[in-house]
Amino acid sequence: MNFREEAYNTILKVLKNNEFSDALLQQRAKKLKHDGEDIRLFYNSVKGVIKMKQKLDHILSHYTDPKKYAATDLKIKIMLYLGLYQIIYLDTIPEHAAVNETVELSKKLLSEPVADFVNAVLREYLREDRTVYPEDPALRIAFEHSYPPELIQTWIQLWGEESTEYMAMYFNENPALHIRVNSTATNPEKLLNYFSRREIEIIPSPASKMMFYTHQSAEVLDEVAFSEGYFSVQDTSAAMVVELLDPQPDQSVLDLFAAPGGKCTYISERMGNSGEIVAVDKIPKKMKLLKQAADRLQLTNIIQVTTDALKYGPVAPAYHRVLVDAPCSGWGVFSRKADLRWQAHNDIPELIKLQEKALEHAANFVAPEGFLVYSTCTMNPHENEEQIARFLAKNPKFKLVSADTIIPKEYTENGFLKTIPFKHHMDGAFAAKMQKTK
Repeated sequence: MNFREEAYNTILKVLKNNEFSDALLQQRAKKLKHDGEDIRLFYNSVKGVIKMKQKLDHILSHYTDPKKYAATDLKIKIMLYLGLYQIIYLDTIPEHAAVNETVELSKKLLSEPVADFVNAVLREYLREDRTVYPEDPALRIAFEHSYPPELIQTWIQLWGEESTEYMAMYFNENPALHIRVNSTATNPEKLLNYFSRREIEIIPSPASKMMFYTHQSAEVLDEVAFSEGYFSVQDTSAAMVVELLDPQPDQSVLDLFAAPGGKCTYISERMGNSGEIVAVDKIPKKMKLLKQAADRLQLTNIIQVTTDALKYGPVAPAYHRVLVDAPCSGWGVFSRKADLRWQAHNDIPELIKLQEKALEHAANFVAPEGFLVYSTCTMNPHENEEQIARFLAKNPKFKLVSADTIIPKEYTENGFLKTIPFKHHMDGAFAAKMQKTK
């Protein structure tokens, strides 16, 4: 089975059944690697088609009757997406090969008439690009950069047209890999020298001395230093949340919504593998990943509790630090999670209610003079600043601690940790640190 057929099957599952592409990619990549197929082409095709399907749909609608195209079977559309994506975005594949291979795959998986239709549409596109984009700014950005129009309209209301377009363009680029030094095993200088000797470039992050980023992700992850626990993969924005939390050796820390454990393991490292971290999450599969990460990094101060974070107890003000890494719309991680942009404008009112409950519940566990950090991976003010304003108004025992006393000022705004993807070249994140009075 070649990468195109596997890509087709994977995309179909994602778009038809709303399955998450990351899990499917990991499952199917092993088989392709065993068969000697190009894993990068497979990953790029799947992630790329899922990201760009709105744009691909818009282009394709110019080569057939728009109403008929809208009613076209999803399987046929995916075949067209695959062929057109290869033509537009995959420079390593000649245009004629992209068309021919897609047509052959259509014959094999669908039918001869479908193959003829796919062939006609793709060749017509190659003869002439007839694509025209709407004049309305929100629709133009949505179709040109491939996002739900209602999401783009929301972003324009929040940030204006220019920043929205920068954001949309940034999320369509392939993100760099960010890695975090395991301070219990090595230090930044040693890790930098390790990769330098292997002629692999890792670049120090200006935001945190424990973070690097690289454009040689495959080479970095193939190194034995990863399996032996000298570093972890984590976006710098997520690492800064833990630095804002500022856990100290021998403290007691509660991490709610802890899995799959990127922040939790960094908390452990910052504590020098001392004290105690109670990691709470209700999803067993994700908790298994947390355990695997802790074992790889040789961290032993994490106690895992698999239960709903909102029901965790007994409630007692016993923790020096409490982290609420709340479920959110995920606007900040669109470059890494290809399918999220098609879901992230749904159910935000429900998410906001959940976040509010989580904050109120977490506050009960903070010891006098202890700290509570609320974080998300979104830039939505309704889930961020407004959530904190409501909490502080209802909980006078807590006061905001300005993030710029701990985090470099350029990554803060109005006392909050706040990263802007196209500006800071990392995921979008928000965090607020609050202290409980005696």
